[in-house]
Amino acid sequence: MTPATLDLGPQPRVLFLSADAEPMRRQLAGEPLAADTAGALRDDVSTDEITPVAIMSHYDESLARFAYTGLRAGDFALPAGAVQAGGFSVAVAGRRYGKGSSREHSPAAEKWAGIRLVIAESFERIYRQNADNIGLFTATDPGLVRRIQAGEAIPVETLLADRDALAAGILQSGGLLRFGQAHLTRAEPAGKPPARPQTLFEKIIHRQRLQTPVTPPDPQPGEGAFVRAHWRFIHEYYTGMAAHMLHATLGQPVALHEPRTILVFEDHTSYVDQSPAHLRMGLVPNMRAMVQAQRDFASLYGLRSHRTLTDAEAAQDDGRNVAGISHAMMAEHYALPGQVVVGTDSHTPHSGALGCVAFGVGTTDMANAFVTGAVRMTMPAQLLVRLQGTLPLGVTAKDIVLHLLALPGIRAGGGVGKVFEFAGDVVAALSIDERATLTNMTAELGGFTGIVAPDAETVRFLKQRRGVDFSIAPWMHSDPDAAYAEVLTVDCSRLSPTVAAPGDPGNALPIAQLAQTHGVVKVDIAYGGSCTAGKREDFDHYHAVLAWGLAQGLKVPATVQLYLQYGTTAVRDYCQAQGYEATFQAAGARILQPSCGACANCGPGSSTDAGQVTVSAINRNFAGRSGPGQVWLASPPTVMASALAGELVSFEQLRRRQA
Repeated sequence: MTPATLDLGPQPRVLFLSADAEPMRRQLAGEPLAADTAGALRDDVSTDEITPVAIMSHYDESLARFAYTGLRAGDFALPAGAVQAGGFSVAVAGRRYGKGSSREHSPAAEKWAGIRLVIAESFERIYRQNADNIGLFTATDPGLVRRIQAGEAIPVETLLADRDALAAGILQSGGLLRFGQAHLTRAEPAGKPPARPQTLFEKIIHRQRLQTPVTPPDPQPGEGAFVRAHWRFIHEYYTGMAAHMLHATLGQPVALHEPRTILVFEDHTSYVDQSPAHLRMGLVPNMRAMVQAQRDFASLYGLRSHRTLTDAEAAQDDGRNVAGISHAMMAEHYALPGQVVVGTDSHTPHSGALGCVAFGVGTTDMANAFVTGAVRMTMPAQLLVRLQGTLPLGVTAKDIVLHLLALPGIRAGGGVGKVFEFAGDVVAALSIDERATLTNMTAELGGFTGIVAPDAETVRFLKQRRGVDFSIAPWMHSDPDAAYAEVLTVDCSRLSPTVAAPGDPGNALPIAQLAQTHGVVKVDIAYGGSCTAGKREDFDHYHAVLAWGLAQGLKVPATVQLYLQYGTTAVRDYCQAQGYEATFQAAGARILQPSCGACANCGPGSSTDAGQVTVSAINRNFAGRSGPGQVWLASPPTVMASALAGELVSFEQLRRRQA
């Protein structure tokens, strides 16, 4: 159990995560700073900065050395081991702390490095939930800094004052695994849903909600709940940590709840031996050990596994291997309308395109779900996003999301922790692949999940892609008078191809304005792939632009490296059957087997030099995410047009040049 106070001693060390280099240097040199001498605090500290992708092969106490090693303050970068050696026990930052990936490595690294409390103006949902689950305190009261530096022991009830009863209970229990053993092993369904008008999200959640002594019978936004998921999935970056936590806390072996509904994906590491970051840091053996830890866990418990192939393995493949990026695989093979799907990744909402509730959780959440079947969530508020009008030719779902990301309300955190329900004429006209781009990138919008109500297009997709005859139940829609926190209407007729400047997906602007703000942007690397942009329809776009280019006598110039990476084996097989690969090769593209690849700095397509510029169809462009260079986000047609032009242009702009 947690003590009644958080006592950090008479002279605790506080690490202010400053936006300026000098305060960071002074703190690491041993100088204590106060809030008024620390300079401007960093906003939007991402989990990529707290624990970069390249060190995620560590899944135990060795993570302590790597806390904040991806963080940059001007020209200053924190060296490995600095936080632990400096004896810091509190970290302080600005707003939207912990944005990005769902990796629990971030709060775990902080806690193991000695951090016992993180204070920020606001937190991203998954990060804060992960911190709760391992017993790391978080607070949004900046006044605590002065009290702590004065040597005051802070009552735990003060730290929990603005938290829901479930979060408080978990922290007071010393973490989720111990809480789960006390309260969740025999949890029963919660019974009838409330009689009031409901959104589709609420209907699905109430059908799967569990009754516990510490959760309310009708949870409101901000209150905790537990649900029973139809599918739980995990990938190799998280399984070793989950196994370590389970076995260290509960012993070995453990009894898993309904193991047939647990899926294990090996989808990040097939190209790790070609990853510049992992090779440079000598981490390939660690990655191999991490992968083996997952394979051992899956073998020990007889779990269903999907493993992507290397190029050499793919050359020998007889076509029976079914694999790919976990999110895309869930939509292609498992998720169905009305279900609850949880995975250890922030892009789990991908499957919301099918009309299910799909959301990302951290490692401890998944470990607890493995043994109890119960998945923790905080009931979110909901936004209705009406996409009206007619989408102009050449404008894709990626352009819509980039437009949404640039809206002032979203940039200010208005979508954090919320459900994004996408509706309207434009959504009705979109394919499931394009809808999946919207729901997938709910993670970048800061949302809990994204969802689209199932319709005839959903039924068509399930029949055509999966051979599933599905009938939409009468309840599978939002009631007309259901309540939303906000309704956001976008006239999509006015949209145009959009890009996001390096550093954050929210740095979006119409590409037509690029010349005024950035001049000519030369590109060195063009990358098409990832869970967001490795789907069948994305490859239709890649092929259409490159085939047009070849007809015009254009090829990718020698100054540009073009990579195309399939999201799943089904997408690869489709492209091969369509004859696309001949076009890709003739245009000068390197074709890669299904894997997360450059999106997570895990293979070819990542930059190797800070001076390189990449145009990419991936979902996020935080510093260091895809190598040391600068990453511009764009739609699949814009990425291919830019590859042909050697500079950032839309397909329409390139066609006008050739006219």
